[in-house]
Amino acid sequence: MESTHVILDSPVGPLTLVALDGALSGLYMDLQRHRPSEETFGAPGDPDTDPFATAAEQLSAYFAGDLTEFDLPLNLQGTEFQKRVWTVLQEIPYGETTTYGQLAVELGKPSASRAVGLANGRNPVSVIVPCHRVVGSTGDLTGYGGGLDRKRYLLDFERKTKITEDALF
Repeated sequence: MESTHVILDSPVGPLTLVALDGALSGLYMDLQRHRPSEETFGAPGDPDTDPFATAAEQLSAYFAGDLTEFDLPLNLQGTEFQKRVWTVLQEIPYGETTTYGQLAVELGKPSASRAVGLANGRNPVSVIVPCHRVVGSTGDLTGYGGGLDRKRYLLDFERKTKITEDALF
């Protein structure tokens, strides 16, 4: 298994994209909690080849408000429970939120909201696997590996874009 990486600019700061065996395995923000060490990212990759070119194109469309759902091959490394959580995260609709408790119920483990929160925090592909769409039981913004300011930005951005899009149809 060979990793490569590229760094892209974005409205939430530089994003490090990591590919493992030709599929995206990481998207990390600078100063992100649980960010792996740089040595694990592998050699610099070619931003003009896949999966980086397609990821960059889709991220650009997302931040322009033109893309609400990513379609990229992912190679996510984690426990089976983490992978289940990350799969369910991808089902949260654009511009909407859910709670850790609701995710736990959806996973058939209603008492596992804390474990869901821990798996959410270890999401290796933030933004694309939308862990920012998970909030506390009262609707409060709670932990986000990229920082609460970025979480607030992403949620506000999606809500504004969704409202504009809904008004057009």
